[in-house]
Amino acid sequence: LGAGVCAPEGDVVNSSTPPKTNTPRWSWTTASALTGWIAAAGLVTYSYAGAAPSTSATLPATPVASAAVSQATQLSDAFASVAEHVSPSVVTIRVEAKQEVPQMFRNPFFGGRGNGPEGGVTKGSGSGVIFRSDGAILTNNHVVEHATRINVILKDGRNFKAKVVGTDPAVDLAVLKIEAKDLPAAALADSGKTRVGDWVLAIGAPFGLDYTLTAGVLSGKGRNGIGANEIEDYLQTDASINPGNSGGPLVDLSGQVVGINTMIIGGSGIGFAIPSNLVRTVADQLLANGKVRRAWLGVSFQELTPELAKGLGKNDTHGALVADVVNNGPAAKGGVRAGDIIERVDQDPVSEGKDLLRAVLQRPVGSEVTLTVRRDGKQQALKVKTAERPGDLRAAANGGAPGDADNQSSSGELGLQLQALTPGIAQQLEYAGSGKVLVANVRSGSPADSAGLQRGDVLVEADRKPINSANDVVNAASDGKVLLRVERGNNTFFTVLTKE
Repeated sequence: LGAGVCAPEGDVVNSSTPPKTNTPRWSWTTASALTGWIAAAGLVTYSYAGAAPSTSATLPATPVASAAVSQATQLSDAFASVAEHVSPSVVTIRVEAKQEVPQMFRNPFFGGRGNGPEGGVTKGSGSGVIFRSDGAILTNNHVVEHATRINVILKDGRNFKAKVVGTDPAVDLAVLKIEAKDLPAAALADSGKTRVGDWVLAIGAPFGLDYTLTAGVLSGKGRNGIGANEIEDYLQTDASINPGNSGGPLVDLSGQVVGINTMIIGGSGIGFAIPSNLVRTVADQLLANGKVRRAWLGVSFQELTPELAKGLGKNDTHGALVADVVNNGPAAKGGVRAGDIIERVDQDPVSEGKDLLRAVLQRPVGSEVTLTVRRDGKQQALKVKTAERPGDLRAAANGGAPGDADNQSSSGELGLQLQALTPGIAQQLEYAGSGKVLVANVRSGSPADSAGLQRGDVLVEADRKPINSANDVVNAASDGKVLLRVERGNNTFFTVLTKE
């Protein structure tokens, strides 16, 4: 979705010149019979005077009344009413940046002007929404990141220079401020009350086309794992979102903002918005402090699959599986261990990983929480005091490149070749963990491949016991299945390896 895209001249259709068609000719007998049948059915009222037959019959200008048409008209009226109510709060954002930082304008969801450098300056555009009458505006961080000049254009045509109050790259939000008063501010909804299937409208300036409105439904909630931002908890919609919509509002039929439009996946028509509850928390902190402080437990987690649950002695998949615990972090100090399954944060149930993330982010830094965890099939409560989240926890997953093939051990049934992780290899891989066994090779289509193992992975536990040699893995898998704890780059995760 490149910025500044337009159709080539050869694709332009002149709407004032309709294509020629072969119009069927009807006999008077056929036409009279058809008209009479329609009239008899009570669908139209038709009369004429004189003996000469009419060559055409004009249907009434008013559509036939029906419940379906009435409902569609009401929905159409609702869309128009929302557009009229919300549009004055939506703004177009024009930015300029020095040419030496063009990566911002290569963002596939950023509405660049497409004209390239102009005197060493690159231009782009995005959208935003006024959420306070004193000129506070919400938009995406990637819209204003690296910008040297920011201009905001209101619906009434007024143009203001804007300054950045604060940004939160982890979520991709920014708050701008313009010097104006009594502006029409949009209200933020409670995104927790939205339902999949609700109608939503996206308003913004895709491709520089100001105040474009598109409609769709809320297709999903709590979407994460996309890899676009450090913290992901998106609303998903099929309302058409395009470059330039970044930072614009996603609104419900009451005209309240349920999310801030952020990105799309390729040309799939699947769009994502930051939910308003998260937006509100971030915006309040940016306005108060110019930065965001958020709570942190110091754990990495993964979803609990049926295979993992069975390997951990659990009968269902509810909960978040702790894959790793940061040394000396809040969770470690509270007694949390890798392999624990977090089932509740205070009174908030944790059905999956995103519930844990959302529960922690909603709590202030320094607050004490009670984690209900399941360990070895038994529940226990652990007290953990949250700390401030480090500035950048984005992990770079580095694929390993094992060195010599000495001390290698292989299992044909597992499709896995292992080797001792010597100090020399660990230094080559920049590995500083405690693991002692390295994956040297994985056979395509093997059980190891199906389990997601890769060359360069470090195996640290087999069935919850430390791995000291390749034989520990082979022995643990002797019954046909083994629960492995794996380190890959800066990530740690569990997987189940099952023999063929």
